[in-house]
Amino acid sequence: MKKTAALDFWVGLFVVLGFIALLFLALKAGNMSSLSFQPTYAVKLKFDNIGGLKPRAPVKSAGVTVGRVDSIGFDQNTYQALVTIDIDKQYQFPKDSSAKILTSGLLGEQYIGLEPGGDDQMLKAGDTISMTQSAVVLENLIGQFLYNKAADSGASKSPATPATPAAPAFPGAASAMGASAAAQ
Repeated sequence: MKKTAALDFWVGLFVVLGFIALLFLALKAGNMSSLSFQPTYAVKLKFDNIGGLKPRAPVKSAGVTVGRVDSIGFDQNTYQALVTIDIDKQYQFPKDSSAKILTSGLLGEQYIGLEPGGDDQMLKAGDTISMTQSAVVLENLIGQFLYNKAADSGASKSPATPATPAAPAFPGAASAMGASAAAQ
């Protein structure tokens, strides 16, 4: 009886640890592993192209996560992507701060990078950051590179000029070449 009770305990503990591991992996996959219950303030950003930015993506400044992307929408008036970010209240940024969409690594996840400005007034809930830089889309970059290479190779080809005989390498070579050509 004692052996089965001990075995049941260890099996139960193993199952509970398995569920905790699955929960951890699900939170990591959903980018929700760093749930924060700190007070935040919402700031709006407008981008021409957000690339692969997703809700819950990190908002970083100097490499430190200072907030998260709350929502992504579309502005019908300006035809731009409207991104709302939640910044932790402990991090205050000047009103003239700028934002850009960056990628961690070559093909990694995208995040928003905030660069503080020099204004005395700080951002508050509902403000909009107007200085933004859109995501660099890898397909567009490769297309531009290929287009520029094609344009460069087309420009380097000059129109064909009539062929002229090559000048002799040393004096008297022409007479020697002429003699040998005539001999054949």
